[in-house]
Amino acid sequence: MPTDLSALLGYPAAVLTTAAFVPQAWKSWRTRDLTGISLPMYALFTLGVALWCGYGVVIGSPPVIVANGITLVLASLVLGLKIRSVSA
Repeated sequence: MPTDLSALLGYPAAVLTTAAFVPQAWKSWRTRDLTGISLPMYALFTLGVALWCGYGVVIGSPPVIVANGITLVLASLVLGLKIRSVSA
């Protein structure tokens, strides 16, 4: 796939998939209500995003690195809040 086409697809995909997590992270932070959040799902998801970020580094893909880096921060925030709510 030509580089121009991969960037044309990669950057919008990165923005959209990353932006999809902002409302959940914001709501979780604001309300501290994580009763509807599955701890195992978010733990697996966060690990998967970390691995995707590492994959992006290995293949040298800025859209993969940036999108998954930001998503990792947001998912880690929600995961941390969920862990705190379970242990409280």
